Amino acid sequence: MLLMKKQFFKLLARVNKAVLPSYSKKQLDLAKASKLQMAIIGWRWFVTKNALDA
Repeated sequence: MLLMKKQFFKLLARVNKAVLPSYSKKQLDLAKASKLQMAIIGWRWFVTKNALDA
């Protein structure tokens, strides 16, 4: 079960990397980020954390 969860999040991380924008490469100022940009940042953090820790 734990291995399946980790594989799922690793796959999801690859999809995120291909589809979602990378704000760190664009040097986005977090103080000026919109709510949508903050949601994308939070989602990418959640997926990355679970892909590494799970």
